[in-house]
Amino acid sequence: MKNPNFAYGDRVQLTDAKGKLHTITLKEGGEWHTHKGWLIHDNIAGLPQGSVVETTAGLKFLAFKPLLADYVLSMPRGATIVYPKDAALILGFADVGPGDAVLEAGVGSGALSISLLRAVGPGGSVDSFERRQEFADIASKNVDNYFSGVPENWSLTLGSVQDHAHTKKYDRIILDMLAPWECVAMADEVLHPGGVLLAYVATTTQLSVMAEAIKDSGRFTEPESSESLIRQWHHEGLAVRPVHRMIGHTGFLIQARRLAPGVTAPLRRRRPSKGAYGLPEDEAVVE
Repeated sequence: MKNPNFAYGDRVQLTDAKGKLHTITLKEGGEWHTHKGWLIHDNIAGLPQGSVVETTAGLKFLAFKPLLADYVLSMPRGATIVYPKDAALILGFADVGPGDAVLEAGVGSGALSISLLRAVGPGGSVDSFERRQEFADIASKNVDNYFSGVPENWSLTLGSVQDHAHTKKYDRIILDMLAPWECVAMADEVLHPGGVLLAYVATTTQLSVMAEAIKDSGRFTEPESSESLIRQWHHEGLAVRPVHRMIGHTGFLIQARRLAPGVTAPLRRRRPSKGAYGLPEDEAVVE
């Protein structure tokens, strides 16, 4: 069970009266200085979360250990992070759980890597691939800082995942990259039957190409796609309304499951809209 009280080495999230957040790491004998006095770390160590702490000049802060979402939104970035709302859906839709072997391509700043490592636990593994050295370096530092050391069940390889000679089978494959359709054939080879292939893409063009690549392979179930929109609300007495600003579109999720060897899924009965696959030759417009 996690220790609910603060201890040396813990990150502490401090919230002032205006809602501004500050994060410190407790050190024996340490101090954190503000414009109005300073906080003594030794006075925080041992307190339960949700305590109110004061500077030497009486400035008050509410103290908690930061949640994963707090850490992700404040950590150093190279590439755009996978927002907590999307990471939660990725873990849910891909059904990532304890003991799973996960292949991740496109590490970015390491936000999703941290979520995947927490989900699979010590009995699982996450093998990540990143093409850009600067992103890999930032992701490594963020993962190291979050877990207070690089987890033994995490590997980070520099290079393109589809060009790597894979000798391991996986339960889940998570792709956050520009051209995930280039990895469909690789996913067919390394994914266990019943395993989930999920891609996180930013545009409808990418979504369309990925969907057709999955269908054309014939090795997966019909892909399913979605987009998450979360709108926060302000509530002050009877003044209950949506906040003026929101994080709108961040990306699309598309996922499918690997079929058993030699199996062809029954054709999905659907009636595509006219023009969905272009005009037939006899209906082409000639000028």
